[in-house]
Amino acid sequence: MEAKRSASGSPPALAAQRRVERAVFETDRHRVVGDVTLPQAGYQRRFSDLLNRSEFEFIPLTNVEISFRDEETTVNRPFLALNKRHVRLCYELEE
Repeated sequence: MEAKRSASGSPPALAAQRRVERAVFETDRHRVVGDVTLPQAGYQRRFSDLLNRSEFEFIPLTNVEISFRDEETTVNRPFLALNKRHVRLCYELEE
């Protein structure tokens, strides 16, 4: 029998330990808006901790909107792995 999963696909106990924050990442060519998943509390819970983790080169994002700077085109993707080297500016969106 398979364990029940939350809407995010995680087991309920794991989903309760995580929170999702909407964030903006700007590169030379794109503006990327997506959801980042962070721990609810404790170690590595801040947005800046996600950015400063040297063991990971990519930031995993879900529910992503990609805007192109040279065009008025926006593309939506369910998932994107954004390389931290390309990020020039980033911040959490306030609700």
